[in-house]
Amino acid sequence: MASEVKRPSSKKYGQFKDENLIVRANGDDDTTPKDGGDVGCCGYILWFLSLVVIALTFPFSLCLCIKVVQEYERAVIFRLGRLIAGGAKGPGLFFIIPCIDSYTKVDIRTVSFDVPPQEVLTKDSVTVAVDAVVYYRVQNATMSITNVEDANRSTRLLAATTLRNVLGTKNLSEILSERETISHYMQSSLDEGTDPWGVKVERVEIKDVRLPVQLQRAMAAEAEAAREARAKVISAEGEHKASRALKEAADVMVESPAALQLRYLQTLNTISAEKNSTIIFPLPIDLLQSFMSRKTK
Repeated sequence: MASEVKRPSSKKYGQFKDENLIVRANGDDDTTPKDGGDVGCCGYILWFLSLVVIALTFPFSLCLCIKVVQEYERAVIFRLGRLIAGGAKGPGLFFIIPCIDSYTKVDIRTVSFDVPPQEVLTKDSVTVAVDAVVYYRVQNATMSITNVEDANRSTRLLAATTLRNVLGTKNLSEILSERETISHYMQSSLDEGTDPWGVKVERVEIKDVRLPVQLQRAMAAEAEAAREARAKVISAEGEHKASRALKEAADVMVESPAALQLRYLQTLNTISAEKNSTIIFPLPIDLLQSFMSRKTK
């Protein structure tokens, strides 16, 4: 009869787990040993000998046993290679046992870095160089040490890769006009990828988009042609409206002959105001009309 093989249950994404330790992504203090972190017989012997040495060299041993971390730092302590209970220590004073304890300081302040310019081929086959700025911080000091070798370097590499992958699915017009949308999408992708490392990505900004020189010239020529076309359309619309207004004015003057005389006098007034040295002799239009009527007869 075939023996039944029991498979281990799938572990939750972002969770570091071994037979004695569970590390969750809820905070620095959410590290719960299952059995007190048993270090074995040899470990207890070394621990007892270290306490004896500390007692014999007291108070000089305090210089090696008491450590201090700043307000913006946390200390992750390992005892004989195993993570001790209580999670990361700090800020302030904490106690270690020399020879069997080792600790690593983790800076939890927000860090910003420039993503190097990435040569990206857009969806419409245009090559552009794009760089960005990423702001992140270590949210869980224990996970940033136990789950990844170098959290800072891994975050930088993931940011550069995510930038290329996201922009490769966009057109050039979308990259130029939808920077805020692309930044939010990159932030969510990076935050999901760095969550198992205890890193929180707070903000991503597209810094600059550099186009090839030939493409810049082509876009400038296209924009200039579009502006000229709009200018011609606006000029034609103005002439069309002006001609309709002149036609309506002519219809009014035909119905009222006195309006033509008033317009004539207004024109004389305008000329005399601008050019005072000009001598104007008004010629009644009625005389011209009488001559024109005689010639027709």
